[in-house]
Amino acid sequence: MSEAELKDEMPGAADDTAPEGMPESETLDEDNRLKPEFVRNVKEALDDEDSDRVYDLVEPLHPADIADLFELVDERERLTLARSIRDLMGVEVIAEMNDWVREALMEALPADVVAEIAGGLDTDDAVAMLEDLDEADQQAVLAEMEPEDRAAIESALSYPEESAGRMMSRDHVAVPETMTVGDLIDYLREHRELPTEFWEVFCVDPMHRPVGTCSLSWILRCPRNIPLYDVMARDQTLIPADMDQEEVALRFQKYALISAAVVDTSGRLIGQITVDDIVHIISEEAGEDALLLSGAGDGDINEPILLTVRARLTWLVVNLATAMLASSVVGLFQGAITRFALLAVLMPIVSGMGGNAGTQTLAVVVRAIATNQLTDSNTARMIWREFRIALTNGLALGVLIGTGTGLVFGNPLLGAVIASAMLINNLVAGLAGILVPVTLDRFNVDPAVSSAVFVTTATDTMGFFTFLGLAVLTGLA
Repeated sequence: MSEAELKDEMPGAADDTAPEGMPESETLDEDNRLKPEFVRNVKEALDDEDSDRVYDLVEPLHPADIADLFELVDERERLTLARSIRDLMGVEVIAEMNDWVREALMEALPADVVAEIAGGLDTDDAVAMLEDLDEADQQAVLAEMEPEDRAAIESALSYPEESAGRMMSRDHVAVPETMTVGDLIDYLREHRELPTEFWEVFCVDPMHRPVGTCSLSWILRCPRNIPLYDVMARDQTLIPADMDQEEVALRFQKYALISAAVVDTSGRLIGQITVDDIVHIISEEAGEDALLLSGAGDGDINEPILLTVRARLTWLVVNLATAMLASSVVGLFQGAITRFALLAVLMPIVSGMGGNAGTQTLAVVVRAIATNQLTDSNTARMIWREFRIALTNGLALGVLIGTGTGLVFGNPLLGAVIASAMLINNLVAGLAGILVPVTLDRFNVDPAVSSAVFVTTATDTMGFFTFLGLAVLTGLA
């Protein structure tokens, strides 16, 4: 099938009914969707260039499952799959696709096809689809779009990345606060261009600034003659368009919101964010922070290999430099290690346990910062809390390792030295685990990105230095 034919047939919706001619072995139920055998059958049909069989196999799938199928086939097969399933390749599939897969597919399609797909999406989904394209490809697609759709997307793209303005939907219902309940019900029934799904109606003043909300359940139960300003909820959470998406998600979580109005700098209503968008944000941000702590980049298996290598290698080089710093500390005590070789056996225990303790504290603190649990008002209390935890853990671990070392090697002084080093390094780990991310956050540096390197450096360096230094000071070596 040519790209021209794909253009004619792609935008559309899938029929959920299974095709009558499909063999019984290839019919799908909830338990068999995207199982290895099914994916293998699709790949075989793609290799055989049997477009009809590919279509028959894919047709029963939910749009979200079709989107997942694109991740499971080889990269070289994705455009062929898109051509084979034709009208099943609807906007619901595009909206559910992995970002990297969608970007590669959109770059492979003609600009007018991408423009037609984007025109059928909600504004937030269309922006998500276009924002990762190259500038030239993005402009080519926008040039093919209807003026109204293009203006909405260009407006959204003018806001910072990962902001409320980027993720908001412009499809919302806003009415004057002077309207009566009956007038509102008639308005909703008569205007077919209104969104098909919404949970509340925004009441606005003459300047189009939101002054309250009316939930649909409340509207349906009120007498028709009551003005909206008498029944609307005036307490509402307004989202500035430039607010970071993490802060937006926190507000939804804190105030149990289903939807919220997005306003511009003058307070005018320009869109809304709904809870289904927030579910995606929470999932993305949680995974992103976990991957950043490890220096693994985006962590998406569909990310191009060179980008993954670059992201990981950067932090591996930084870790190499910090490891050399720690090894230089060991080099200062070469003579002591030569005189008492047992030090070389035990010193990794001190640094390793300190690193683990620091990572535990770091994970808690980064999460607390991300969820606004840790603020200026309770930082001192948090530091004191982590100090007490580190002191308790350090004492417990010190007693265990010190007693064990003294008994196994028959050297009480060695046991006392490693116990003291364990205590000191745990205190260093606890304080570094909170002070490093807090300090980075104060300087507007994402603590999830670089905290782990500094904390590990501190625990490794201090672990070696305290253990070997105490061994020298006590005359053990």
